[in-house]
Amino acid sequence: MEKHKQAQTEQPFIPMTSLTSGLCQKVTNEVYCLNVQIVNVCFVGNPVKEKGWVLVDAGMPKSTEMIIDALKNEFGTVQPPSAIILTHGHFDHVGAVKELADKWNVPIYAHELEIPYLTNRKSYPEPDPSVEGGLIAKMSSLFPNEPIQLGERVKALPDNHEIPGMKGWRWIHTPGHTPGHVSFYREKDHVLIAGDAFVTVKQESLYKVLTQEQEISGPPRYLTTDWKAAWDSVKTLQELSPSLAITGHGLPMYGQELTNNLENLANKFDQIAIPDYGRYVNQ
Repeated sequence: MEKHKQAQTEQPFIPMTSLTSGLCQKVTNEVYCLNVQIVNVCFVGNPVKEKGWVLVDAGMPKSTEMIIDALKNEFGTVQPPSAIILTHGHFDHVGAVKELADKWNVPIYAHELEIPYLTNRKSYPEPDPSVEGGLIAKMSSLFPNEPIQLGERVKALPDNHEIPGMKGWRWIHTPGHTPGHVSFYREKDHVLIAGDAFVTVKQESLYKVLTQEQEISGPPRYLTTDWKAAWDSVKTLQELSPSLAITGHGLPMYGQELTNNLENLANKFDQIAIPDYGRYVNQ
């Protein structure tokens, strides 16, 4: 068995934030986006209805109360969701997942290739502070890469690409940032939840993360290990012609601005996204 660090029973609070932290906005019909410090989570469906919604991703470590408070402020009385769905298992997307799943007594779903990182079987590759980028990239050695232990709560997404609790949506395998990274797409209105397949802020730059200055970019460089797969994933998502994209980091992007920027990223990914140097660039 591959050696890895001991599963984290409680991830440490990471004191990083943005000007939009705590902002919960209705992005489109039954899709809400909450910014948790520097990462987004989504509420999909109707949180007032019993099992009428799902939580997509679970934010930064120690963000449980922030997520619950945002739900109460936005919807009042909130029912437990039918499930928590993960785009991938990096620390900033699973920070509150175990506590929330236990509180709500709900299952967690992720791609089968992510399950080892969520059941204490495998650590992610270490973050790369040497990669080309800004201050957050240089600080990334502080970010945890250890697995977490979700036990039998976590299940693999179904092979038919349907998503439990998200009728009308389908999951798309978009690896590169992680082996089992997935994105979610709703055909009827071309809404995309992209996770970190691409983002709408330069995530390596502390200033741009703080201000949330919008700029389409590839996946966060300091945690991306397969750049060829990451490029292929962006091409796959661009071919869907989404009308709206909610990404793991940055503000939602809409309409023609999204179309133009995503096409440019797909065509010039090697210039825009792939760093000039870094531990994983040529792997």
